[in-house]
Amino acid sequence: MNASDAIYDIAIIGGGINGCGIARDAAGRGLSVLLAEKDDLASGASSASTKLIHGGLRYLEQYQFRLVRESLAEREVLLGMAPHIVEPLRFVLPHHRGLRPALLIRLGLLLYDHLGARISLPASTTVDLRRAPEGKPLKPGFARGFEYSDCWVDDARLVVLNAMDAAARGAAIRVRTEVFSARRSGDRWLIELRDAISGRREAVEARALVNAGGAFVASVLVDRIATHATPRVRLVKGSHIVVPRLFEHHKAYIFQNEDRRIVFAIPYERDFTLIGTTDLDFSGDASHVSITEAETNYLCAAANEYFVRPIAPSDVIWSYSGVRALHEDGHASAQDTSRDFILELDGQSGEPPLLSIVGGKLTTYRHVAEEAMKRLAPAFPGMGPAWTRGAALPGGDLGGRSREELAGDLAAACPPLGVAVAQRLARSYGTMAQSMLAGACRPEQLGLAFGAGLYEREVRHLVDNEWAITADDVLWRRTKLGLRLNETERRRLADWLGGVRPCGSDPRQ
Repeated sequence: MNASDAIYDIAIIGGGINGCGIARDAAGRGLSVLLAEKDDLASGASSASTKLIHGGLRYLEQYQFRLVRESLAEREVLLGMAPHIVEPLRFVLPHHRGLRPALLIRLGLLLYDHLGARISLPASTTVDLRRAPEGKPLKPGFARGFEYSDCWVDDARLVVLNAMDAAARGAAIRVRTEVFSARRSGDRWLIELRDAISGRREAVEARALVNAGGAFVASVLVDRIATHATPRVRLVKGSHIVVPRLFEHHKAYIFQNEDRRIVFAIPYERDFTLIGTTDLDFSGDASHVSITEAETNYLCAAANEYFVRPIAPSDVIWSYSGVRALHEDGHASAQDTSRDFILELDGQSGEPPLLSIVGGKLTTYRHVAEEAMKRLAPAFPGMGPAWTRGAALPGGDLGGRSREELAGDLAAACPPLGVAVAQRLARSYGTMAQSMLAGACRPEQLGLAFGAGLYEREVRHLVDNEWAITADDVLWRRTKLGLRLNETERRRLADWLGGVRPCGSDPRQ
């Protein structure tokens, strides 16, 4: 094992949304930060969500008013911080006779409109589905519906952008790096790291340790950290399917089911529809999770209850599953378990603190990070104040332009791209796309074409600046072009990546 002189203020285990959000917040307060992720950034539940920034309409039924209010407030904050990857989305809720009464739904939506700080998003309305275009894809029995606002997000890119901003502020982001062990020694944590690629081990020290292991938050404590802390965790699995596009308009649907669950049908990557999610208790290895036949059948049946055009498991182009670690609150069903977060601080006076994050929603990650820093504040009396509210994520400072205007500028500056690819790049990278494409006005200047508008110029950016190493990193997390490339094209990308030496785990190297 190689010794290291590195002493960090905070070491973070886990490169999901909470870990990267805390790394960004802490680095921006002037603290030295190390984040270690055993796989790729957002390789767990943070890339397996329903891709929504929302208050959680169904949480009103569970009387979780504070969670909904905080989430709705964060919805507006994130929309302003990252307008390239977060976008407003209208949801259509067809009224299903025999389930929730129409009056109850309308009252719930009025509460949803006014509970949070709704600034830019339109209010809820009723919809005559017999006349509105949103009713055309639905079965004739659905005559009345409701419409409300939330936001869509590219979840994995949200994670990566937080990591990029953390690195720009001095944090060390180490992917494919496992925390092999951690123990207290005096006022510091002694931490052993293991590089998953080379096997090399390294020792570092930290004044505080944050366990943001997601689905592994409890097992990290048991297997890796010398502590008696034992958070109450409930593992819940959610699965989604992607099918060919089921409707032409750009709004989403939220469907009620007889089992009281809800299922979303969301426009996805221009040519597809995303349907999910399931909520099932999970036991086993969260590193190897996939959708079951029963879950696929359930999601198809839920969609078929509403859509005129039926779908079958054979229509599924892609599926994904993720496991979330929720706080065990005693509810009988997984779907009723709270999505609120719990911060558990371990450590007696004079000992270096250990903070574990259990639960939480993608929407509230920035708020989780602020609260985490409040809990760690006694260990760092000289750290800076809270700062992330309103601070744009990389690529998000559009300078008054809309995303469509940025895409037009990209297409004009680099004609070989074409309009569709320029729109994708604007949506994925925001203003970073301009520097990525600088000087590329001829096809050969974009480099090797892998297919579906993916060029060597973009892949080099992902390797050099966004910690991408494998084809899956590129195709399924930083882009969703795995939906479009064929097997030969994917293999070509994998071969090319195999011959490229990444700039290292820190993109600033």
